[in-house]
Amino acid sequence: MRRLAARGAAGDAGEVAAPAADSSDSAQGRSPSSWRLIDLCAIWDAGVYLPSAAWNGASSGVARRRLNEAERLSSVREAQLKRLKVTRPRVLGSREQGQVPRMARQPLPPWVHAAFLLCLLSLGGAIEIPMDPSIQNELTQPPTITKQSVKDHIVDPRDNILIECEAKGNPAPSFHWTRNSRFFNIAKDPRVSMRRRSGTLVIDFRSGGRPEEYEGEYQCFARNKFGTALSNRIRLQVSKSPLWPKENLDPVVVQEGAPLTLQCNPPPGLPSPVIFWMSSSMEPITQDKRVSQGHNGDLYFSNVMLQDMQTDYSCNARFHFTHTIQQKNPFTLKVLTTRGVAERTPSFMYPQGTASSQMVLRGMDLLLECIASGVPTPDIAWYKKGGDLPSDKAKFENFNKALRITNVSEEDSGEYFCLASNKMGSIRHTISVRVKAAPYWLDEPKNLILAPGEDGRLVCRANGNPKPTVQWMVNGEPLQSAPPNPNREVAGDTIIFRDTQISSRAVYQCNTSNEHGYLLANAFVSVLDVPPRMLSPRNQLIRVILYNRTRLDCPFFGSPIPTLRWFKNGQGSNLDGGNYHVYENGSLEIKMIRKEDQGIYTCVATNILGKAENQVRLEVKDPTRIYRMPEDQVAKRGTTVQLECRVKHDPSLKLTVSWLKDDEPLYIGNRMKKEDDSLTIFGVAERDQGSYTCVASTELDQDLAKAYLTVLADQATPTNRLAALPKGRPDRPRDLELTDLAERSVRLTWIPGDDNNSPITDYVVQFEEDQFQPGVWHDHSKYPGSVNSAVLRLSPYVNYQFRVIAVNEVGSSHPSLPSERYRTSGAPPESNPGDVKGEGTRKNNMEITWTPMNATSAFGPNLRYIVKWRRRETREAWNNVTVWGSRYVVGQTPVYVPYEIRVQAENDFGKGPEPESVIGYSGEDLPSAPRRFRVRQPNLETINLEWDHPEHPNGIMTGYTLKYVAFNGTKVGKQIVENFSPNQTKFTVQRTDPVSRYRFTLSARTQVGSGEAVTEESPAPPNEATPTAAPPTLPPTTVGATGAVSSTDATAIAATTEATTVPIIPTVAPTTIATTTVATTTTATAATTTTTESPPTTTSGTKIHESAPDEQSIWNVTVLPNSKWANITWKHNFGPGTDFVVEYIDSNHTKKTVPVKAQAQPIQLTDLYPGMTYTLRVYSRDNEGISSTVITFMTSTAYTNNQADIATQGWFIGLMCAIALLVLILLIVCFIKRSRGGKYPVREKKDVPLGPEDPKEEDGSFDYSDEDNKPLQGSQTSLDGTIKQQESDDSLVDYGEGGEGQFNEDGSFIGQYTVKKDKEETEGNESSEATSPVNAIYSLA
Repeated sequence: MRRLAARGAAGDAGEVAAPAADSSDSAQGRSPSSWRLIDLCAIWDAGVYLPSAAWNGASSGVARRRLNEAERLSSVREAQLKRLKVTRPRVLGSREQGQVPRMARQPLPPWVHAAFLLCLLSLGGAIEIPMDPSIQNELTQPPTITKQSVKDHIVDPRDNILIECEAKGNPAPSFHWTRNSRFFNIAKDPRVSMRRRSGTLVIDFRSGGRPEEYEGEYQCFARNKFGTALSNRIRLQVSKSPLWPKENLDPVVVQEGAPLTLQCNPPPGLPSPVIFWMSSSMEPITQDKRVSQGHNGDLYFSNVMLQDMQTDYSCNARFHFTHTIQQKNPFTLKVLTTRGVAERTPSFMYPQGTASSQMVLRGMDLLLECIASGVPTPDIAWYKKGGDLPSDKAKFENFNKALRITNVSEEDSGEYFCLASNKMGSIRHTISVRVKAAPYWLDEPKNLILAPGEDGRLVCRANGNPKPTVQWMVNGEPLQSAPPNPNREVAGDTIIFRDTQISSRAVYQCNTSNEHGYLLANAFVSVLDVPPRMLSPRNQLIRVILYNRTRLDCPFFGSPIPTLRWFKNGQGSNLDGGNYHVYENGSLEIKMIRKEDQGIYTCVATNILGKAENQVRLEVKDPTRIYRMPEDQVAKRGTTVQLECRVKHDPSLKLTVSWLKDDEPLYIGNRMKKEDDSLTIFGVAERDQGSYTCVASTELDQDLAKAYLTVLADQATPTNRLAALPKGRPDRPRDLELTDLAERSVRLTWIPGDDNNSPITDYVVQFEEDQFQPGVWHDHSKYPGSVNSAVLRLSPYVNYQFRVIAVNEVGSSHPSLPSERYRTSGAPPESNPGDVKGEGTRKNNMEITWTPMNATSAFGPNLRYIVKWRRRETREAWNNVTVWGSRYVVGQTPVYVPYEIRVQAENDFGKGPEPESVIGYSGEDLPSAPRRFRVRQPNLETINLEWDHPEHPNGIMTGYTLKYVAFNGTKVGKQIVENFSPNQTKFTVQRTDPVSRYRFTLSARTQVGSGEAVTEESPAPPNEATPTAAPPTLPPTTVGATGAVSSTDATAIAATTEATTVPIIPTVAPTTIATTTVATTTTATAATTTTTESPPTTTSGTKIHESAPDEQSIWNVTVLPNSKWANITWKHNFGPGTDFVVEYIDSNHTKKTVPVKAQAQPIQLTDLYPGMTYTLRVYSRDNEGISSTVITFMTSTAYTNNQADIATQGWFIGLMCAIALLVLILLIVCFIKRSRGGKYPVREKKDVPLGPEDPKEEDGSFDYSDEDNKPLQGSQTSLDGTIKQQESDDSLVDYGEGGEGQFNEDGSFIGQYTVKKDKEETEGNESSEATSPVNAIYSLA
């Protein structure tokens, strides 16, 4: 079974019955059929309102029909609204043109504009007066030109000349003509006559005469007692088709490959002839991009080929009016051949040169042409400088040699250029285009009809290039020479009329012109004084279908403009608002017809001269519905099939049931029986297979339903047709109906659509409301596919509209057409907004936010929120404010204090329930300093730090930041940063330098930032007498809260020192260093410590030693670098099969990534560069936010790997010995010069390093050299513990005296120098490598 979504239509406002006999019509001898002659056009601006009624055939009994398309109800409504939304024309009283009202007037009705446009199209701009004799006898009208010949009137000399001029007015106008601005006396010329009741001139040449004698400029004048109208100046010209001059053409001889132009030069004709080239056998010359005809008619050869040689190139000119073709003597073309045609660059044949200009008028077509020669044939391309070609108007012609731009406007001016190119080169030609314009209308003057004493204006505005001038005339005479009129004032392009009277009637002409043309317009001023009059038949009967939208029209006119009001059943209140809407044209629209809308409607039109009224009787009919539809059936041949079609309809309407087969009318033969509610087919045959449609119709509407009949052969086994047919989504449900209307519920009933061979499983009911989210559909409820009616629970004060979607296993149907709207009554809210929060955006405010309530929870108009708040600890009185949005900011609050917050909904019906309190906080600020910051040094290896939480946190504590730095007098090392969790209050620093002191700065952090800091210093060592230089130290080891250092960490530190000191070893064991990171995530349950150094520590082997976290993470990243590669390993707690990404960045900021499977460790990076520093991290491929800490490592230098091999070569050993000798000599010379200066004190060599009490402090020199922290030979240790190789083994760094020293950026000591140590005494045999040739050359490097 298939349900069709088609319903019959019968007009725009229902069926209109014949009006009752009107005694006034009979008394005036006017029969009802006289209404057929009415063709009214609107006269507006003076309050005269004569809309086009076009009322037709009262005698026929039906003048209109109402559209009843329930299946497409929404589309019908939309179409009706579009018809009502006609653009309002400019009316009198506007600033541009029209009436200047002296009293408030009704605006121009939209439907009058439609009739207005029809009249304008048919009459060429004139306003038509109603043709009803009773109106025609009363209303007068100045002349109006309705038809005239074109301005440039070209005629065929073989025919009589006809110059048209038609006009109308009341009384009928008379006509006369001027020729060449002089009176043309028609009576004196027997060949010239004027048609009866017309101004059209006829010039007859049947008795002889030459048409050329009548060429000239003609103008028609139409006149009655109220004014004179003028036609355009018509220029009459006789068509000419001159013969081609006789000429002898010599043969054209040209070399093969050369360009050639065969000129046509056609004789001038009127109009210009059409040119084409043909051979003597009347065959057209084949044209392509090499050979083509130009716009001037010449034939161009870009390069001549041997195949072009022939003797009959003939140019032909066809003249339009005489239908003759003139042929020029043919050209003979001879081509001289050569061995080969030389290729050459393009050159232009037309136009010449590299630039030209062209002028075109606005609205015309612009044709640009470029024809080029060359071998091979050039291609032509077109461009516009500074922009693109107008794609919607530009097209290419003549094999791209011509560019045509249609309907040119000012935007098309500019420079265009054509580019001709072949493989030898290219050239261009620039064409400068200027767009001029003949006058064109901006505001054409319109007829002005006023009531006595009213004001109005005529406006004549035109534009052009150059700017046109405006000249006013009245009744064909210049305004300056017309009799003075005190009620008229001319202001440039506007004439203003004040206090018009009957004597002010006239016809005004506006002539605007420039050098390219002119425009002439007539506009009359008429004064009418007419009481209201109804134009439609009386006592109409309109029948409409229930729930449809309808419109009751009441056309009228009058001057001044009448006002119109509607009443129902004689009630005194005017109908407007709610289900009724009155349009500006007086039409009454009923948005949704219900039974109670039935009755008699009266329209009353009133002005100062009287009133008129008319009545319309409205009857509401039930829709036609097929409630039991035919079902799809499968039948065996020879059986009997019955298709049901039971219909429900309005009993007052005549019902007709018909059947279609395959969408064609069904012939009811003797094998078929048609009844009111079924169709029976006896002895089914194969030809009976197909679709059957039941059509139930009345004179107002119709309904359709379709089913498919499948016929099986005898031998076939009956099967379920649904299983064999393809399945599809169901058709949309239809005929939605609302019943059992209650305050909080309604029953929705619908008719299912066709299931398309797949049973419907569910129905989804959706709703839309027009207050909060108009046009947005929301799911309301869901019902099983076996029901087609449901009771819907509704919320108060919602203007509901429902639709239904059917669902089967294939998918969802299209939504049904929406139901009628139903608004529930209002009530106080039953809930309050959710997600209430209070958070500070500044330190002195608190922003209260919540999720606003939707339409179904508002329950009433003007939904608003009562926001209450108070300090939690003080229990002060509640503050409150009413808010219409979803946020409110409380100002001038203390820093980070708790507040109790309540948000309660309220509408015009009352308040919602009492809300619960929510705790919010005002804005945070920076915290105060940590309290009781204590620094203890139990021994020379550790420093213990302890502190208490800040007295005023001023927010949510996020942690602590500790910054500390080693110093010795004025010498300061690198600053180290530690970040702690908010619960940690202890920290232990493992010091590696027992001599230097440490300065600690501790601050607390909130979400706003770090607060006030407190600073403490570590105690001075017991044996420290005076400030000394900072010893070479390693970074302090970060230990947990207990302060214990594991043996593994100690071993790792030693390994770091050794690996950095001996660069010859190609691979180094992993080194454990303090965790290097920028940010650390802290929690309240676990205290985490993060060490941040600037810059991060760089080692040749790096490992991040961390404890395994509880959540998914990556830790313990280990790097084993060499000169060109590095092995990477890490730990994680992800599941198997997880992918990772290794990201590393070199010192040139080049980022690279390597995707890695979880089981693929270790990973080797093979594209590294020797001696370069890299930063590296590992993160999850699925979530980049889960990442390891960033570590830094450096690859070894390139020469390290090859040192052992080079050192064994004899030539290299000799070279090193020579260099070592030279270096030794230089060092001796330098030492002697320094010793002679007497500036640097020198101490004697000693076997052991000096202690703090060494006598050297007397002369100001010092050096640190204890056994535990003694730097290795050839290296220097800075305060931060980084060991760097000296530039030379005998560097002057080993010398100095006791002045103040300082540290450079990397922490190394620079200043006065002590006496050089005796390396041989202090290091013995272990330092022998320092004097080797290899080490000597490295020291120089």
